[in-house]
Amino acid sequence: MKYGIAIFPSKPIQDEANSYRKRYDSHYALIPPHITLKSGFEADDATIEELIVELKHIANATKPFKVNINKVSNFSPVSNTIYFKVEPTQELVELQQQLHRGKFTNNMQHSFVPHITIAQNLSDDEFSDVVGTLKMTKFEFEDSIDRFQLLYQLDNGSWTVYETFVFGKEKV
Repeated sequence: MKYGIAIFPSKPIQDEANSYRKRYDSHYALIPPHITLKSGFEADDATIEELIVELKHIANATKPFKVNINKVSNFSPVSNTIYFKVEPTQELVELQQQLHRGKFTNNMQHSFVPHITIAQNLSDDEFSDVVGTLKMTKFEFEDSIDRFQLLYQLDNGSWTVYETFVFGKEKV
């Protein structure tokens, strides 16, 4: 089965992201707005049970932290993806790094750029128009992060929560 690990932001941030995703994100129906900590990886039942124990340890040792979103950015020229740029805090970067070492495979294909996708798979013209408009829009969000989710992918390509790990509260 395919799994992933993500942080879901608060409802106000999800609502703002979805106001763009409805129109510009081809994956809108597959997963809510999120910050990917570990992209999709394959694991069997025994492996995932072992990883869940490790995820509980990581969550228990992690203190809640805040993240800020102050602008929109994009991955051009690599892809026509537009996103809310999540300022990389030390806590967020360390959490992401923990999920790529030890018992976890390092499946990183790119450097960690914390973000919430709001548009992807756009034509070049649409991408230019949307980026131009969003660059003139002011975004200011602060969010408290106190948990992350282990997700699994369904046969239709959508993702759903397998288990939630609350910071500093999980007991192993």
